[in-house]
Amino acid sequence: MGTVSDYFGSLVFDDRVMKATLSAPVYQSLKKTIDEGAKLDISVANAVATAMKDWAVAHGATHYTHWFQPLTGITAEKHDSFISPSPDGGVVMEFSGKELIKGEPDASSFPSGGLRATFEARGYTAWDPTSYAFIKDKTLCIPTAFCSYGGEALDKKTPLLRSMEALNKQALRILRLFGNDNVKCVRTSVGPEQEYFLITKEMYDRRPDLRFTGRTLFGAKPPKGQEMDDHYFGVVKPRVAAYMAELNDELWKRGILAKTEHNEVAPAQHELAPIYTTTNIATDHNQLTMELMQKVAAKHGLVCLLHEKPFAGVNGSGKHNNWSIATDTGVNLLSPGETPYENAQFLLFLCAVIKAVDDYQDLLRIAVATAGNDHRLGANEAPPAVVSIFLGDELSAVLEAIENDTPYQGAEKTQMKLGVNVLPKFNRDTTDRNRTSPFAFTGNKFEFRMLGSSNSIACDIMLNSAVAESLKIYADRLEKAEDFETALHDMICKTIRDHKRIIFNGNGYDDTWIREATEKRGLLNYRTTPDCIPHVLDKKNVNMLTSHGVFSEAELRSRYEITLENYCKTVVIEANTMVDMARTQIAPAVEAYTMDVAKAAAAKKAVAPSLACTYETELIQKLSALTDSIAMKVEELQDALLELQKAEDIGAESEAIRDRVLPKMGELRLPCDEAETLTAKSYWPYPSYGDLLFGVK
Repeated sequence: MGTVSDYFGSLVFDDRVMKATLSAPVYQSLKKTIDEGAKLDISVANAVATAMKDWAVAHGATHYTHWFQPLTGITAEKHDSFISPSPDGGVVMEFSGKELIKGEPDASSFPSGGLRATFEARGYTAWDPTSYAFIKDKTLCIPTAFCSYGGEALDKKTPLLRSMEALNKQALRILRLFGNDNVKCVRTSVGPEQEYFLITKEMYDRRPDLRFTGRTLFGAKPPKGQEMDDHYFGVVKPRVAAYMAELNDELWKRGILAKTEHNEVAPAQHELAPIYTTTNIATDHNQLTMELMQKVAAKHGLVCLLHEKPFAGVNGSGKHNNWSIATDTGVNLLSPGETPYENAQFLLFLCAVIKAVDDYQDLLRIAVATAGNDHRLGANEAPPAVVSIFLGDELSAVLEAIENDTPYQGAEKTQMKLGVNVLPKFNRDTTDRNRTSPFAFTGNKFEFRMLGSSNSIACDIMLNSAVAESLKIYADRLEKAEDFETALHDMICKTIRDHKRIIFNGNGYDDTWIREATEKRGLLNYRTTPDCIPHVLDKKNVNMLTSHGVFSEAELRSRYEITLENYCKTVVIEANTMVDMARTQIAPAVEAYTMDVAKAAAAKKAVAPSLACTYETELIQKLSALTDSIAMKVEELQDALLELQKAEDIGAESEAIRDRVLPKMGELRLPCDEAETLTAKSYWPYPSYGDLLFGVK
C-alpha cells in the first residue's frame, strides 16, 4: 500500500485531483465558489461532473449517490449507476452537471416534523461543493444538503451552513473595525474526540437489548469495572490494535485526519480524535467516521457501540467538540495576540463567546439533547446539565482586572491602548484543562464536552448562531461609536460584568456547584430532553435564529416535534424490549433455576431426611420473591406504556415517559439484576457485564 502520504486522500476528489483534472478556468471558478460562495455556472458544473465521474470510474466506482444527513441522526444515500444506454445496445458511463448539482430522493419517509404532508413525497438534494466527494463501496458519494419541495431544510447540513455564514458575516464586520481588510472569510473549525466501545459480535448477538436499542437494559455490576483505572491509556489489545490500524487506513484513504487513538476509562472503551478542520467538513467526516467504525468492527468479529451509555455503572461515551474561529488568512481569533491591539481583538471575540453561552445556554443544552445523553450528563463522567464556562484562573484574573480597571498582577504590568492594565501577551496553556466543565477554554479553542457519542456535531449550529448574535450586537454598537477604543473598552467591561455568572473554574461534579449555579447565579438546569426541548420555541430563541436566517420558525417547530418524537420512540422501544426480555427469558431462567434448586433440596431430603437444606430454602425464597417482583414490575411498566396513549400531544407524551415510564424501567431492572447475581451462570440467558466488557482479547 505504501506510506500513508502515498495513499492519504486516494479516495477523495480533493483539491489535488481537481487541480490535476480540471482546466485552469474551471478550477479557478470552482475555487471561487468554494472559498467565496460565488454562484456555480452550469458549464463549470458539467466539466466538474465529467472529471469527477472519470476519476471515480478509474477507482472502481460504478454508482454515485447524493450523500446527505436527514433528521434521523445518521446519513442517507440513494445509488444510481453511471450507465446510460448507447444506440448499439451497449452502455456508456455518463454523469452531468445537472445530476451533480441536484438530486431528487423520495422525502416521504424521512422525519419532517410537519414541514410537509405525508403525501408530499418530493425532496431535493443540493451539492455542497465545500465538502469533497469521496468513494465508498464502489460508489461516488457527493455531500449534499437536503430540503423539501417547498425549500424547508430537512437535514442538519443546511442550517449548519447557514449558521457558519451568519457567523462569517458578523465576524467580518468586527474585523473591519479593527482594520483587517484583507480577510475574506471567517470559518469555525472543529476537532471531535470520538469515544466508543468494542465488544465481540458473538456476545452482541445474544443481547436483544443491544441489538434493538444500542445499550444494555439489564446487567449486574461485574466484580471488576473501571475502579483500578488500569484501562485508561493502557496497552491496546492485539485485536483492538488490528481494528484501529484498519480503521485508520480506511479513514486516511478518505482524507479524514485521524490522529490520536487510545484506551479510555471504561473497560472495552476507546477514543479516536482527528486533526481540526472546517466545521461542515468535520461534520461530514465524523458521520463517515462513525459509519466506518462500525463497518470495520464487523470485519474483525466486533461490534462498535456508539450509544452514550451502553453499560450502567461504568463511564458512557461522549464526543468532545473542540471549536474555534479562524480567518482565511490563518489567524485564530481565539488565540491571544502578540500586541495589545491584537489582544483587544482576542478579548472581544472571547467576550462574544462568553455572552453567547450565557444568553443561549438553553440552546447549547438543546443541541445535545437525546434520550441516550440524558443518562450521561451529570453522571460524574460527563459535564453536568448546567452550562458553564471554564476559563482558568489566569484568564479569569485578566477579565477581572479589565472589569475593575485595575492592574493585572501577572508577569508584566503593561497598559493596553484601550486604557486597561492587562498582560499584552497572554500565554497559552497557563492553566489545567477542566474535564468537569461543559464548555472549557483550552488555550486557543473551546472544548464543548456535552455531546454524546452518537451526536452529530452539526449541533454547532446553535453555538455558531449564538456567537453570530453577540458579534452582531457588538458590531451594531461599535460601527456607530464616536470613539472606537473607548466604546470597545466599555463593551468588553460590560460583557464581563453582565455575564461573569457563566464563568466557573471549579468542580462541576460538586453538588454545591449545582445549587450555587441554579439558586445564586440563576443558571439553567435542564436535566432531561423533555425539560429543555420546549425552550427551542422560546421567543428569544426563535427571534435570534430566524433573524440570522439559520432556521425559519416552521423549521424550528419541526425540530421540536422531531426531537421529542425521537425521544419518545427511543424510550418506548427500550421499555418494550425490557418487557420482552424480562417476561420471556429472564423470569423463565430464574424460575427454571429455582425449580432445579428445589429438586436438589428434595433429593437431599430423600437421602438424609434430617438435613435442613437451609441454603437451598433461603435461595428458593429469594428467587421466588424476585420472580414475583419481576412479574409485578413488568405489569406496572406495561400499564405505564398504555397510559401514553392518553397523551394529548408529543410534549405531554415525553413528560409522561420522563415521569412514569423511565422510573418503572428502573424499578424493573432492580430485581432482574439482583436475580442475575443469584442465578447460576449456566441458566442466565445473556452474556454478563463481565463477559461483555472483558471479552475482547
